[in-house]
Amino acid sequence: MKVAVLVVAVVLVVVVVAIVVVSSNSSSSCCNSGTINSSSSSIVVVAVVLVVVVVVVVVVVVVVVVVVAVVLVVVVVVVVVVVVVVVVHVIIIM
Repeated sequence: MKVAVLVVAVVLVVVVVAIVVVSSNSSSSCCNSGTINSSSSSIVVVAVVLVVVVVVVVVVVVVVVVVVAVVLVVVVVVVVVVVVVVVVHVIIIM
């Protein structure tokens, strides 16, 4: 749970930095295009960055959950096999 909170915090920081960088670039660039075009393009860039960040976070969370589930299944299978082997050996010895 702490890892998930840490990941969300890092993602939020990255999003804020990306928004600041995009807004500073659009305002400092001296082009012939109007401010409406530059602001709309920066909004589009910010939206694309947000979508990419959200997709990456979702994929990372899903991968972590799948890996944890697989590890838990492997641990359970190993424990069951060890218990069965020990029980069989005890029965054979008796």
